[in-house]
Amino acid sequence: MNRPTHFDSDGNAHMVDVSGKSPTVRVAVASGEVRMLVETAEMIRDGSSKKGDAIGVARLAAIQATKWTQMLIPLCHSIPIESVSVEFDWLEPHRLCCTATVRTTGKTGVEMEAMTAVSIGCLTVYDMVKSVDREVSICEIRLLEKSGGKSGHFIRGDS
Repeated sequence: MNRPTHFDSDGNAHMVDVSGKSPTVRVAVASGEVRMLVETAEMIRDGSSKKGDAIGVARLAAIQATKWTQMLIPLCHSIPIESVSVEFDWLEPHRLCCTATVRTTGKTGVEMEAMTAVSIGCLTVYDMVKSVDREVSICEIRLLEKSGGKSGHFIRGDS
């Protein structure tokens, strides 16, 4: 196993130096779930929430979050986000999956941006329905796939 890159030889946190790396196309895909009561899911699907279109608002929040990752995660680089796609799919009547795909051409990957998008997308769904369902939970936030750069292509084995 490699040593963590965000620590110097003395164990101090630092931002990784990517100045010597060549830009490549970078893609990351992450997902997460929002689990809720079946009645809450029906309210989201039929658009009867008092706060409006929960999924539409969550999609915009997730896209916006990718652009703020560098401000939220202290050692993330400022990365020009070239594309963000956010999808919401019902896995079961009460399980909503958020999947974010982020792309850039750069010197470092966009997995943190994809994970941030999913996290904020799921949190926004929670915020939109928390007044009617106190049992909403967010779970399974994880990187599914990443490509670009010298570490090569990664695909999660259990997805």
